[in-house]
Parts: sequence; structure tokens; C-alpha cells
Amino acid sequence: MIKILFVCHGNICRSPMAEFVMKDLVKREGIADQFMIASAATSREEIGNPVHPGTKRKLKAHGIACDGKYARQLTKEDGKQYDYLIGMETYNLTNMKRIVGSDAPLYRLLDFSKHPRDIADPWYTGNFDLTYRDIVEGCDALLQYLYEHNKINMEKRN
Repeated sequence: MIKILFVCHGNICRSPMAEFVMKDLVKREGIADQFMIASAATSREEIGNPVHPGTKRKLKAHGIACDGKYARQLTKEDGKQYDYLIGMETYNLTNMKRIVGSDAPLYRLLDFSKHPRDIADPWYTGNFDLTYRDIVEGCDALLQYLYEHNKINMEKRN
């Protein structure tokens, strides 16, 4: 089982978008049973709040549901439970390290892509289209990385 936790500041925009995009990708690949995918926040500001309406609309436009998701905060235990803790930007990684420690498997999503960079927060930019494109690019690249590094059991594909 490959355990992935996507992390952003509030867990209402970018990280839930990444969570549900990745869940959709592995479902379409027929490998969803090999994954545990979730998301969390580095801050406490949005804990208990649902996914941002802009993220919901963007996901829905692509046939992806995110019903029942509510923001939660990253915990020290997450650093032990997940194989990949994936932040959306460098600032997230700094805060993730503070919460889970530097021994945890920390990554930035677009570092898996051919064009490493931060993913802008649509809470501030209002640009959910750009955020969605960046997240799809990152999730595609992450999935490719997992294939290339033999993390996915090809014999168990549906």
C-alpha cells in the first residue's frame, strides 16, 4: 500500500484538490486498491471546514467529487504513517518539517515534474484553473515516478 498525504496551508484548496485528482488518476489506472490518499493542513485556521467552493467547482467540472472532505491538521503521527508527505510550496515544507520532523518523507508536488516550482494558492490568486493544471501536472508526474521506481504492483492492475 502506497500512502500519500497532500498538504497545504489550510486544507481547503490545493491539498484536497490534489487528494481527489490523485484518487481519480489511480482509479482510472485500475490501481486504487494499492493506495491510501488523504490531505491535511499545516495551520489550524480552517479545521473542520469543507473544501473551498472554487476547488469544488473546478473538480466537479472534471467529474471529480470531493463530498465529505473537511479540513484537518497535519500531525506528528502522519510523518510516521505516510510514505509521501507532499506539500504544495516551499513554505508548506517548512511548516511540515516543524510538525512532523525532518526525518519524515517530505516532498513538494511539482518537484516530481519536469518543471519544479511552487503551486500558487488560489485562496489568494483566485485562479483555480492554474492551480488545477499545476496539480494535474504534479499528480501525473508523481504517478509516473511511482511506476518508474516500481512502487506500483503491475500484476494487481484491474
